[in-house]
This record gives sequence, structure tokens and C-alpha cells, in this order.
Amino acid sequence: MGLTRMQNPFEPRKVRKAVFPVAGMGTRFLPATKAMPKELLPIIDTPLIQHAVEEAIEAGITELVFVTGRTKRAIEDHFDHSPELEHLLEQRGKHQLASQIRAIISPDIHCIFVRQPEALGLGHAVLCAEPVVGNDPFAVLLPDDFMAGPRRPTTELVQHFEATGKPSLSVMAVPDETIGRYGIVAPVDGATERVIPFSSIVEKPDPEDAPSNLAAVGRYVFTAEIFDHLRAISRGVGNEYQLTDAINRQALQTPMDAIEIQNRRYDCGSKIGYFEALVDQALERPDTRDAARALLKEKLSKLPDQGA
Repeated sequence: MGLTRMQNPFEPRKVRKAVFPVAGMGTRFLPATKAMPKELLPIIDTPLIQHAVEEAIEAGITELVFVTGRTKRAIEDHFDHSPELEHLLEQRGKHQLASQIRAIISPDIHCIFVRQPEALGLGHAVLCAEPVVGNDPFAVLLPDDFMAGPRRPTTELVQHFEATGKPSLSVMAVPDETIGRYGIVAPVDGATERVIPFSSIVEKPDPEDAPSNLAAVGRYVFTAEIFDHLRAISRGVGNEYQLTDAINRQALQTPMDAIEIQNRRYDCGSKIGYFEALVDQALERPDTRDAARALLKEKLSKLPDQGA
């Protein structure tokens, strides 16, 4: 049974909790992910999950709920305090690196780990967080969707919810040939700039059947009512409990908005998306960009002429 939904109408609806579904097996990156969680794959020197956590903290989140599987203990270790490592770095004079390790998670941020006992889909993973989230509004961040740039979307979603009370999700326009990889929203009248009300979302439709080309890209803010809808759905695409099916049910009862992202998004659940993120970040970071540009220029100059 779910929790009883009780909310004081005069209580400010602040979003202070975020859920990170990180129980997936990462099969597209085997054998690298046989023992290492895919969420710890680094973008240069910072794991994907840490980028997502930093984005959540920027948005004012103070409670981080990680929905993990039995092979994901390393994620908990990554966000745990490591006094032995910090002491060793200090002894060796690597004070800046020691400070970086200490700063991975600040003392005022609370990490909570919840086990997903069986891999039954994204919707089921989010539902596993209900005992921790309770009746509070909360964000969901999928670490595979790496967001680069100064205007990462979770802050916008949180601000939109706290101003309007409306659940929302991030979207981006995608080419027709990739529509079948995403959940696609069906816009309704009333769009203003990048805020787009929608009536439904379709999981991985055929391009000719898609209601738009606006794809959900791994960032959401929900009210706790989503848990009731997650319990009510049946298994969908892939024989899994799909988060999009629950969003559809809630959209029939509650106005929901899609907000187009302004930053760059990389699908780091795919090899080429991950590679693209690595290359772009290497070309942009002050500590790597000159060497990365020189290296790429050298490698490209040695490629055989495709017209030969």
C-alpha cells in the first residue's frame, strides 16, 4: 500500500529531494561495467553520477536518494567520506586534490541508498524511492543524460515547480530518425517561450505516429502523486514498468509542463554519445583543451583520404 497523501495547502512546496535511478546493469558498456557501475564512467576525471549530483545540488537539493542494485556498492563508496585517502594525499603534498576529494559531497548534503530488488524498469526504480520521498515533491535525474553548460535543467524545473506547483520534465527537439529512442510529449495550446504544456507522453513511438519531435531527456520534477500512478500501471515497452506510462496517467488529472533545455545534452548510455561528451569536454576544459586540440589535429591529419 502507498502512503496517505496529506499536504498542508499553505505549506511552501520546496523541492529538496532528488532520486537517482542507478540500478541498471549497463550492458551496452560491457565488459567495462561487469564490476564497475556505468554511472561511475568518468567524463575526463568526474564520474557521470557526480555530474548529476552537482546539478541537483545547484538546484537547491539537499537529500539525494540513490536507487541501487546489488552490483552498485561502489556508488555508495564514491560519496562516502575517505579519511585514509585524504590523509595520504595531504602527506604527499597534494593538498588541492585532497580538497577536491573532501568536496565531492558536503556535510550538509544527505545521501540515502535504497535497493531495487529486481530490475523491472525506470518506473519501478522511482517507486522504490517512495518510503524516503514520502509526500514531498522531488526531482528525478538520470545520470546517463549528461548535461553540459552553465544552464543545466534541474534548476529550471525546480524553479518552475516552486512558482507554479506544476510537475514538469525537460525536453529537447530531436531528428525524426531518432524519435523511436525516446518518450515523446504531445503538446497542447498555451506554450510560452520554452514552457510547453502537454497532455501525454508516448514511449518510443514510430516517427509517423509521434505526437511531436520533443523528447524527454532524463530530468523531471514530480509531486508524490506519481507514486500512486506508478502502482497502477502494468508492464509496458520492454516488459518493464515505464515511467512514461505513469506520467500519462498523472497528465490526465494534473496539468504538466515540458521545458526545453538550453544546454547541451549527451546520451552517455550509448558509446558514441559518451565518446562525444569526452571529446567536447576535453576540448573545452582549460587544463586539457590545448593538448586535446593538438592531439585531435594530429590524429585527423593521419586519416586516409576517403576519396582515394
